[in-house]
Amino acid sequence: MTTATHSALPEHWPLASVLVVDDEPGMRNFLLKTLVSRAGQVLGASSAEEAEGLLHKHRFDLVILDITLPGKNGIALLKEMREQGNACEVVLITAFADLDTAIEALRAGASDFLLKPFRVTQVLNAFKHGLERARLKRENWVLRRSLSQRTPPAGGLVGRSIAIRGLQAALQRVAPVDSTVLLTGESGTGKELAALELHRQSTFSAGPFVPVNCATMSPALIETELYGQASGPERRDGLFVYAQGGTLFLDEVGDMPLPLQATLLRVLETRRIRPAGGEQEFPVELRIVAASNRPLRREVDAGRFRDDLYYRLQVVEITLPPLRSHKEDIPDLVAHFIDTL
Repeated sequence: MTTATHSALPEHWPLASVLVVDDEPGMRNFLLKTLVSRAGQVLGASSAEEAEGLLHKHRFDLVILDITLPGKNGIALLKEMREQGNACEVVLITAFADLDTAIEALRAGASDFLLKPFRVTQVLNAFKHGLERARLKRENWVLRRSLSQRTPPAGGLVGRSIAIRGLQAALQRVAPVDSTVLLTGESGTGKELAALELHRQSTFSAGPFVPVNCATMSPALIETELYGQASGPERRDGLFVYAQGGTLFLDEVGDMPLPLQATLLRVLETRRIRPAGGEQEFPVELRIVAASNRPLRREVDAGRFRDDLYYRLQVVEITLPPLRSHKEDIPDLVAHFIDTL
């Protein structure tokens, strides 16, 4: 296996991970050197069997795969990847191709096809288009998920009272700082709206806003929902991956099971996640905003919430006022809700 990493990440796809599979050392090294300055990580394999080992240990956004390999060929490997639920983008390359081969490659699930010898610009275009397709898939998933749930209104916080103006000022001060934020307040005070405002005004605003309600998720499934599944027929990315470059909103974080609190603490400390069933960790770049309708300090004292996780989450804590403390905003709220009907 050959490895290449680079600290300068592409603006359009932070932390992209690429696997190059080619049995010719010259071609493999050419592709590695071409892509290393444009991706967070590039790994190389000389056979399908070596690539399979890497695919089980790592998560890749893009695979550049030679068709002609010793032993199992590239199309056979691609078919196995799709059967196992690996939906990452795949660009097939070959020096010997005809129309039937191209058709078979596309039917197997390839997103692009390059004929050797190719120019650097062709490789970069395939790389760019592959990552763009992967980005669009994730954005579509986030959009579908948002539409299936209650979506916060786009107009932001409603109200002109001193309490709401103070809340808006606090959010504006905190938003540009890339720290974890804990939002507290009674149910119905608008914590998700506040989280969305933080996202819109932050350096992560160009990325997705991914909300997850920890209280409504099955304890048995919440780990794979957050971190993904690394192998098997249920292999998929988790919400941390879908929120890459954006904001992950953990609503009702106080309802998270204690064992999962330990894994969340490690993610906050290392900024790396490990999918369920996986052996390797990989980095994530996103902002985390958490919320709770119960005072987490009280939950810590009762032994239901980890003390160290609480301090990690409340780097900045903002408490949202209940409506009874700013009743003068009721007419504006009523008008807003009528307009959105």
